[in-house]
Amino acid sequence: MADRVADALVVGAGFGGLGAALTLVDKGRDVVLCESLAYPGGCASTFTRDGYQFEAGATMFSGFAPGQLMHRWIEHFGLDVDVELLDPVVRFRGGGEELVVPRDRAAFVDRVASLPGVPEAGARAFFAWQARLADGLWRLFDDPALLPPFDLSALARHVRQAPAYAPLVAAAGRSLSSMLPRFGLADAYPLRAWLDAVCQITVQATASEAEAPFALAAMDYFFRGCAHIRGGVGALASAMCRAVEARGGEVRLTDRVKGLRRDGGLWIANTRRGEVRARAVFTSTLPADTASLAGIWGRRLEQLGARVSGGWGAVAWYLVLSPDVALPASATHLLCLDDPRAAPREGNQVLCSVSAAGEARGPGGVRTATVSTHVPLLGDAAAVAAAAQARARATLRLRAPEVDAAIVHALPASPRTFERFTGRSAGAVGGIPRRVGVGQYATMFPRPVADGLWMVGDTVFPGQSTLATAIGGQRAAVASMR
Repeated sequence: MADRVADALVVGAGFGGLGAALTLVDKGRDVVLCESLAYPGGCASTFTRDGYQFEAGATMFSGFAPGQLMHRWIEHFGLDVDVELLDPVVRFRGGGEELVVPRDRAAFVDRVASLPGVPEAGARAFFAWQARLADGLWRLFDDPALLPPFDLSALARHVRQAPAYAPLVAAAGRSLSSMLPRFGLADAYPLRAWLDAVCQITVQATASEAEAPFALAAMDYFFRGCAHIRGGVGALASAMCRAVEARGGEVRLTDRVKGLRRDGGLWIANTRRGEVRARAVFTSTLPADTASLAGIWGRRLEQLGARVSGGWGAVAWYLVLSPDVALPASATHLLCLDDPRAAPREGNQVLCSVSAAGEARGPGGVRTATVSTHVPLLGDAAAVAAAAQARARATLRLRAPEVDAAIVHALPASPRTFERFTGRSAGAVGGIPRRVGVGQYATMFPRPVADGLWMVGDTVFPGQSTLATAIGGQRAAVASMR
């Protein structure tokens, strides 16, 4: 209707935008969700090329165990998805013995403590300390009401739990690596390689660079309801879109928002299908794109944009594998590192995620895989991408020969290709690297970047991962309604 004024316009159906939209419609708000692509999910979407289905970017997802947020949303909104909790979750191949990461953290600690070159007593003490800190942080993810904006009940709970937060305060402003000497692990080479690998794919920085509290929480990612969605994570994004519509919201795929302007207390969006008027706008886009859409550029957006530009783009291979590939029938994740003493990026490290057997990923019962690595956003993008692709293929051939031998079709992707598949400008991946510095906590409290204009996604708190971006969208929606 021409005179319709929506309560909220959500720009982008990434999981930050979906989290905001679901929260708003659940509270009876009138929501319009516009997505430029023909499918939802953004950097965690599933696309089809040449008759095959691939995960575009993100391939590992947590929060699906009973009582955790994604599990609660599936039940509350009646999301029709087939979720399989992973066990093992990932296999780390970095030279020497393969480190298989099970769902059970205690079993994982036993395996690490038995590795050659790792002092057993120090490893067990380190992981016991890490578990105490991570448990406190993951409690916030399991119950996002404990995250800003707080109500009186949440504040009271934080006061009661204040003693548990003291170690986190002591760790702030320090790197994860700086914590290792106190446990006698400074030279525990296999553990150091594992920590670098995990930090790079979660908080977008190595263990020597990563802000400790973020890294300590990220280390537990694999033990917090890590799951595979049959048919691809796009099936979950589509189910969330249907839930938005079932509660009265409007979802518009292939409807790009071209610009935003403020007029008489409302936001007017110029979209491919016409104008949308709304009282509030939530942009699931990068800071520079939000600034460009709305014609604004303040200090906060400038700072966020600069931090994004110092991050990473994605170089990928999308592979079609023979059905008889020598892998387990379940979805399989291989974290492969060529040279353990070099930085885990630019093809030296790749994450290879293979779909489960029996999924409809293409004709002939094939399985598909997404192989990805980080490259700097700054510099000669074309040359860096080409070199990273070549090295990534070599790393895969070395560390996952069973995958390499089963390839029947390959689609290489530069950051620009990744942008086309995900709608992510310049192929940027992972948001803002969580490098050492207390400035990482400056955006904890959701607030608009302009009157009625909110940002969601992995560039705002709490940051990386599909779960974190969905929580960030939910918290921004709650803040807007207050």
